[in-house]
Amino acid sequence: MDHKILDNRTAEALRKSSVARYLQLSSLFRRRIETGEWPVDSKIPTVKELADQCGVASMTIRQALDLLEADGLIERFRAKGTFVKKQPQRDLWCKVHTDWTGLLLARENAVIEILSDERNVQLPPYHGDAGIAAPAYRHLRRRHSRNGVAFLLADVFVDERICPLIPESAFTTATAMRLVADIADQKIVDARQELTIGAADLETSSRLNIPLGEAVAKVQRVAVNQDGYLILVANGIYRGDMVRIEMKLR
Repeated sequence: MDHKILDNRTAEALRKSSVARYLQLSSLFRRRIETGEWPVDSKIPTVKELADQCGVASMTIRQALDLLEADGLIERFRAKGTFVKKQPQRDLWCKVHTDWTGLLLARENAVIEILSDERNVQLPPYHGDAGIAAPAYRHLRRRHSRNGVAFLLADVFVDERICPLIPESAFTTATAMRLVADIADQKIVDARQELTIGAADLETSSRLNIPLGEAVAKVQRVAVNQDGYLILVANGIYRGDMVRIEMKLR
């Protein structure tokens, strides 16, 4: 395809998005390195060339390149230009399970940190059609990490009436679904999972240490008991550069 057409499409896409342009361009350039369009050790186009291609100011290009340089992906040399230093590291070890058994398994070597813990709160607006809200919930904001790298930020809402039946240690060791799966007098009659793709907002960016606007996978899990109550609602945000989803089709 003609490069001029591609450049026009890039500029048009940048105008349509509400994400800051330097963040969009940082993701675009990162992708070019990742796919090999800009090979390791190669010299990339100049700031002026990139600005002309993308229809933005030179300062916007410099801001985007600053992010790549901070991640060690490029290296700048005065009078020589900018060169690709390495490819982005994509460690797709974090699997989002799509079966009941998988949802009960904690990830190996994962550490769960409780960032906040509120009691007797109301469930935020829930747009699903499974179950009815309990009178009150315990709300835990949890951050999951492995080897010092955070990969999941989750808001977990557990029906206050069953919290006394859950060992306190489970809140820092068990998956959200496991918290309610093993309670003797609770039968889970409906459990659902919904996944959407989004972009990291300011808080997610800070909590997971990823660039603002970076791709994330948003997962909502709910469990309904025999009385029709939502005893669990868990809203998780996974780093997009670590997550993978597998579905058995046959």
